Amino acid sequence: MAEVRPDRPDVITLSIPSRLELLSLLDQLTDSISGRLDFTDEERSAISLSVVEASLKKKQHGHKADGITPVDVKYELEKDRLTVTVHDRGVGFSPPEEVPDITSPEHLLDARGRGIFIMRTCMDQVQFDFSSGTTVRLTKMRRHTNGDSPVS
Repeated sequence: MAEVRPDRPDVITLSIPSRLELLSLLDQLTDSISGRLDFTDEERSAISLSVVEASLKKKQHGHKADGITPVDVKYELEKDRLTVTVHDRGVGFSPPEEVPDITSPEHLLDARGRGIFIMRTCMDQVQFDFSSGTTVRLTKMRRHTNGDSPVS
């Protein structure tokens, strides 16, 4: 694992235009950053999927796919966790507290509603804030190699 300062997190920020073709860049950066914290390949994929999904929602809902307005992404690398904050300046939406299980037969063919389910399934914590644009805060805890508890 790369050395992480115990007194405060390493912070990496990125401001990226709302264009779909730039999502692969965000995916690669997220994978690289999560690799620095020694997340497993499965965890790295889950983190990247969640960050890309949050960013995609910003492009579609917050910025109406204008391709210009930036999405701001902040990575906070701590000894026991990775927190990624995705923020846009557009009008957001209010996510439901309860999201249907998209793997259930009655929801398998739903055209929408998968993003929040994916983020909540892949991450340990997902928070939304609508006070200034829309902010999604995604947190993934590091685990011991046996997967039982967070690293202390």
